[in-house]
This record gives sequence, structure tokens and C-alpha cells, in this order.
Amino acid sequence: MTDTSTPTMQDRITELRQRQSRALEMGGEVGLAKHRASGRLPVRERVEMLIDEGSWFEIGALGLPELRTAKHVPGDAAVTGFATLDGRNIGVIGIDSSVLAGTTAPTSMRKQGRLIEIAQKNGYPIVLLCDADGGRIPDVMGWRFSHLPLDFKTFLKPTDGGPIVPRAAAVLGPSYGDSALHASTAHFVCMTRSSSLALVGPSIVEQATGEVLTDTDLGGPDKALAIGNAHMAVETEADAMNALAAFLSFLPANSNLPAPVAPARAPRTDPAELEHIVPLGKKSGYDMRRVIEAIADADSVLPWADEWGASLLTCLARLDGNPVGIIANQPVVKAGALDAHALSKELDFVDLCDTFNLPIIFLHDVPGLMVGSEAERSGILKVYEKLALRISTATVPKLGVVIRKAYGGGHFAMGGRPTHPDFLFAWPSAELGFMAPETGVRTIYRRKLEEEFERGGIAARDALAESLEVEWTAESEPWEAAAHLSIDDVIEPGQTRSKLIQALNFAWGERPRVSSSKG
Repeated sequence: MTDTSTPTMQDRITELRQRQSRALEMGGEVGLAKHRASGRLPVRERVEMLIDEGSWFEIGALGLPELRTAKHVPGDAAVTGFATLDGRNIGVIGIDSSVLAGTTAPTSMRKQGRLIEIAQKNGYPIVLLCDADGGRIPDVMGWRFSHLPLDFKTFLKPTDGGPIVPRAAAVLGPSYGDSALHASTAHFVCMTRSSSLALVGPSIVEQATGEVLTDTDLGGPDKALAIGNAHMAVETEADAMNALAAFLSFLPANSNLPAPVAPARAPRTDPAELEHIVPLGKKSGYDMRRVIEAIADADSVLPWADEWGASLLTCLARLDGNPVGIIANQPVVKAGALDAHALSKELDFVDLCDTFNLPIIFLHDVPGLMVGSEAERSGILKVYEKLALRISTATVPKLGVVIRKAYGGGHFAMGGRPTHPDFLFAWPSAELGFMAPETGVRTIYRRKLEEEFERGGIAARDALAESLEVEWTAESEPWEAAAHLSIDDVIEPGQTRSKLIQALNFAWGERPRVSSSKG
């Protein structure tokens, strides 16, 4: 007789397949229907939309909550695994908000920590698909919260001195608690217009403070973009996946590798148009994006945090196929003056570029730093000091072009000579100095102008001011800067792209195209 009490291997395989099938259920028919009704895609569809077809390699699929109830929680509301994106390895964490609102518990946290540990150890990017309503009760109550398997040393970066890996996050729904923490670690955060991002959700805020808010009021894209919690907002989840792929295409798999080069493309705007795009009048506005379009390869520009510190543009782009980071003043916002938000954004962007081996191109048209009581209360002095040091210590090539003006501390914040640029050029229209001529004359020669007014009235004072401004302007023009080697050359606007391509080649030299400082 056959002993039917002992399971056979086929019985075990059948059980495995049943458990695997249940792990793919996510929120089940009811949970998925509710999730789709909110306009969101299930997590596994998000993963498939992101990665190369057929490349998914999942881990932790059979994970279950420590505290079991009658409700089945597949994967403990998290999907983790590895895949390729454009042929390169990535690690993926996707929060499954179709079950228990994607809330975090110890098992899901272990899964995520395991994924991060493996990706960091082996040196490839981590993609975070955020959509969760914070911690799960009662799984994180009392002593369990203190005992959560979250090690900030391994969660944030390798502990063995290994390379830093890029992190890119898509915020695809209400993202609080663990999902917000994920986004805060990312080098690039893209939000859908219907998503939100904050430390905790509206229900906790109301209980703690009495403030009644919607998800959008608390952390919608407009709020998150304005303070730098996110870098881009898009309409659809497909757009978000495309944005993540575009961002990662500029970066190496980790900080020990050179950034990937692509086929060169001519710029969308003929560089010869630059002399017409930028007006000579110092106070005339123009959109610096038009200048960038005439320098960078066509269709290669990826904005990074446009709405945070909007008087400064930061973007990834390609120059003759080579990936670069571009930092440029935006004259149509605050005349391009730099406030604390703009400087903080620049600090983060310089660190991103230097960490992942992207040369930095500075396009100067800056009247200076914002001054006054509000600027001081915003902490501009401290962030300016940190930025100047970070630019100075960056070891990727740093190239600068003074387009129209570069005054005072703003010039230094844009990679001026004291921060050790590899090459610094200027257009014939450039002015450099401590202050703009009209401001400087009225500040430095205030008493002399007052005395002239007392002697000869308004006309005499204005005539003196005009002559002093002419003298000041002559000192500010690029010819004296070139004569004294404060800049490396004065170039025609139409030569900007070709000069930068040549300068970039010589700035890298024969060394490996990898930064020696990892910030």
C-alpha cells in the first residue's frame, strides 16, 4: 500500500504554486477595483510598465505580516525585485496600496531593506514606486515601533565604503511615512498630478494640530515642488516611468563608473541665434531655456526642480553626446538673483553631478545674491557658504560662461574663479564685478554725490554719477578681465557650444571620467 500521509514532492510543488498564485493577488478583486477607481494602477502593472519586458526577478514574494489576521496581505503590501531598464540592472521597490493602503509593517520593511542592501552592495540604481499611507496599526504600535527592522546606515548608503547608487522615486498616490522617507532619499522625485507627499497624512495632522487638510493641501505637487521635496510633476503614471528612465539614462549605475555617453545630436536651435536671443540691455528679460536649447544636444534636456528656487535653472543634458549638468540663472525670475531656495537647489544639484561624474556647466547672468532682512532670516549666508565650498571641492570638470552679468557673491555661487573652474569664458556683452555700475556708484560714492548735489543741484549730481558709471563699466567689461587672465577667453555667442565641447575634452584629459570626490 502507498503511504498517503507523507506529502510527495509533487504535493509540495502544488502548494508552492498555490502560494505563489496568492502572492500575485495584491488587494484581490475588491481591493484592486477600489484602487483602479481612484485612477491608480496596481503595483505590478507599474513595475511592468517601468522595466524591460521579461526581465523581472522578484524576491520576498511570499512574505506575510508578522501579525496575521483573517485578511490575506500578499507580500505584506510591498513588491521587491530586480530587473533591467534600458538593458541595465536596477532594483525596484513597489508599494502595494491596493491592500491595507500600502501601510508599512516589519515584514515589508525587511523586504525593502534587503532589496536596498543587495542593490547597494552590487552597485546598481534603486527605483522607488511610492504610494502608501504610513505605518500599519497595530503592527507598529508600542514596543514594535522601536523594534522595527530599519537600519538607517544601510538604508541610506553603503556602510562598506562602496560606491553610491542613484535613487529615483515616482510618487504615484498619497505617500506618507515610509514612502515619504523613500522619496527623501532619492536623487530624483517625480510626482503625478493626483499624488501627494508629506511626512504624515491629513488624518494624523488633524488629530495632532486640529488642522483640517486634504491630501493636495498638505503635500500635492505644487506644494512639494515649491519646497524641493520633488523635482518634476507629470500627468500620468506612464509619464512618471518615462521620467525615471530619462533621469537614470544620464547617470552611471554607481558612482565608481563614468556616466554613459550617447550619440551626439545637433542642438534644436542654431548656436548662431544666440547673439539675437540675449538682449544687450542689462535689465531686459529673456528666457535662459532658449540659450540652453542652442547649446545642448536636441531633445536631451531634462529639467531638475524647475519650480524650487526658480531664479536658477538646473537640468541634465548632453553636449555632443556627453552627459552634463547645467546650472543657469533665469533672468525672467527675480532678474536671476539667487535666494536661499535657489542656492539650496544648486547645492543639491552640484552634489548630484559630482557624485555621479557629470561635468557642470555654469551659465552666468546674475545680478547677485538676494539681500535684506527676509533673505537673512531664510538662512542665505549659511547655504551660500556651503555651496561655495561644495563647488570648490567638486572634482568633475567645471566650465563657466559669463553671458551678460556676474556680480558679487552671485558670481562666486555660479562657479566664479575662486571656486576653481577648469575653464571660464565670457561673451563680449559680459560685465563682472562686485556690484552693478549704477548700484556701485550710488553706494561707494554716496557722499561725493551728495556734496556735488549741494554745490550744483540735481543736474551736477547726475552728471557726476554718469561719468563715474562710465568709468566703473569700463572696469567691468570682459576686456580687462581677459587682459588680467581672470577669464580664459572672450568668445562670440555663436561659438559657445563648440568652445564648451572642446573645453570639456581638455578638462577631463586622459584620466578616467570619474570624480575623485563623492561628497
